[in-house]
Amino acid sequence: MKDFVDGTAFNNEQGNRARKLFAAVVLAALDDAIADDKKYGNGPEQIARWARSRDGREVLTCAGIDPNERVVKGLMEFVGKGVRTSVALSREESERRNAAQQAEAA
Repeated sequence: MKDFVDGTAFNNEQGNRARKLFAAVVLAALDDAIADDKKYGNGPEQIARWARSRDGREVLTCAGIDPNERVVKGLMEFVGKGVRTSVALSREESERRNAAQQAEAA
């Protein structure tokens, strides 16, 4: 019984690592689309094309993201804002957005 529990825990940990790896691929695709948007002006279309492709759908699924049209629209909006993923995920950016929302509400 102990071997079964250890094996299950190991498999779960491996799955989590794989999911994080594919999530990193999604973040890299977003950064590439943002760079394309700044250079050529077609970033949202590029990320939409990738997300709707067979490879894109598979990567999104492996990252734990359901590759539906709502997700594609969200990716397009994110690319349209032009904020790099490393900046968007930082604490400073989060605090800045919260302060802007509070100032807007007041």
